[in-house]
Amino acid sequence: MHLSTIARHIGISLLLATVLTAQERVHAVTPAHSASSGNRFLSPGVDTGDYLYISGQGPRRADGTIPSAPNAQFRQALDNMKVVVESAGLTLDNVVYVQVYLTDIGSYSEMNRVFAEYFPKTPPARAVLGVYGLPDPLVQINAVAVRNLDGRKAVYPAHFSKDESASPGILTHDRLFISGMAGIDPVTGKVPDDPAAQVDLALDGMQAVVRAAGLEMSHVVFVNPYLTSDIPSRVMNERYAKRFEFGNTPGRATIEVSSLPGGARIEYTGVAVRDLQQRKAVRPKNMPPSPTASPCVFAGDTLYCSAKSGFIPGPHGGVYATTTQHQLRQTMRNLLDNLEEAGMEFSQVVAVNVYLDDLADSPAFDVVYGQYFGPIMPANTTVQQIAPAERKADENDHYPDLEQVSLIAVRGRSAH
Repeated sequence: MHLSTIARHIGISLLLATVLTAQERVHAVTPAHSASSGNRFLSPGVDTGDYLYISGQGPRRADGTIPSAPNAQFRQALDNMKVVVESAGLTLDNVVYVQVYLTDIGSYSEMNRVFAEYFPKTPPARAVLGVYGLPDPLVQINAVAVRNLDGRKAVYPAHFSKDESASPGILTHDRLFISGMAGIDPVTGKVPDDPAAQVDLALDGMQAVVRAAGLEMSHVVFVNPYLTSDIPSRVMNERYAKRFEFGNTPGRATIEVSSLPGGARIEYTGVAVRDLQQRKAVRPKNMPPSPTASPCVFAGDTLYCSAKSGFIPGPHGGVYATTTQHQLRQTMRNLLDNLEEAGMEFSQVVAVNVYLDDLADSPAFDVVYGQYFGPIMPANTTVQQIAPAERKADENDHYPDLEQVSLIAVRGRSAH
């Protein structure tokens, strides 16, 4: 056999071995005694071998009861998260990013105190959001943990306090996880009256964390702008677009929430990749370049995808479906466009965030949602972030978004 042919066969064998290893390493993490283990529409955790994605964990005990005191509910939610982490062979030291959803933002200080008990040394990056409804109020917590602790360290820009129970940023061997950076003046602690000034302060905070990690905003692969109704979307988008390269922006899920800590009206949280060579934006042909969001962006083998709704793209585009489940089918079509452009499919999705107009629609949503995934269901976090919309068509026959979905997929996960 010719040497070049032998080399080609060896190369193909190595590639197949790599793919098979990647496929075998992804698996669901399902603790024996966990409140979320009985939900067939999610995996409590999905272990990709490198990162563990943990579904939203509420305050429900394994026996179905919920503690009455708020601090006990916070502890139970964190205990539920800890059970998933430990079932994957990790500890809380491996947790690098957490999102905390509260139905009462007034309980933030108490949550913060409890959180500090669980993460006394190097706390993860964190975003805290006030929402209208949760499957089990008062709290829901999801998380990301890294298996390889090499390179894990907290990132603190010069003027940031170390008194908080969250790190401004956490570096891992290949990524930076950024805490929620609020539109609050760091010197006075006040929220400016001008919405544009609030947006700039939040973006300045994010940029400070990114640069303290030795990176630039061009390294960012995904951003969650969380904002209240006090921030006009037009103002937010105009200020945001100035921080990124047109057509090469991060993936983005812009979510209106009920409230934010400290009276803030906007905060940004996100993920950056350390090696710019590992960053690649993905855009289907039916999506024009955008100044504010790429449909999806790769960070190595991980694909971070923007939130999608039941919006039909193209001429006369809009949301025309009148029910959550019918809108969801268009949403999944839109998400599939992104995945297919990346050479991927739904079976490679490892984590999903669902934003519902009304949590009462969850059963109908789940029936449709469950048709798209399997055999490993992604980790899932479902919230109702604001009060329900009025379900009426406007003058163009467009209906309000009744659901939005953002997702994370990993290349190499088995499609079978």
